[in-house]
Amino acid sequence: MPKLRPHKALSKRIKITPTGKILKRYSGQDHFNSRDSGKITRKKRRDNQLSIAHIRAIKTLIPGTK
Repeated sequence: MPKLRPHKALSKRIKITPTGKILKRYSGQDHFNSRDSGKITRKKRRDNQLSIAHIRAIKTLIPGTK
C-alpha cells in the first residue's frame, strides 16, 4: 500500500494546535482593507477556529492528525 501524503495546499493554510484544534487565517487581508469597517479589520487579525464538520473533512486530506 502506498504512503499517505498530505494535501500540501491545505497544510500550508491551516495550523493544528497541540490540543487538536484547527485554525485558519481570515481571507482578504492583503489589500483593499481601507473600505472595511474597524470591526472587520480587527477580526482579520485573529485566527479562526474551524467547525467540527470542517475538521472531519480535513482529517481525510491530512493523514496523521488527531
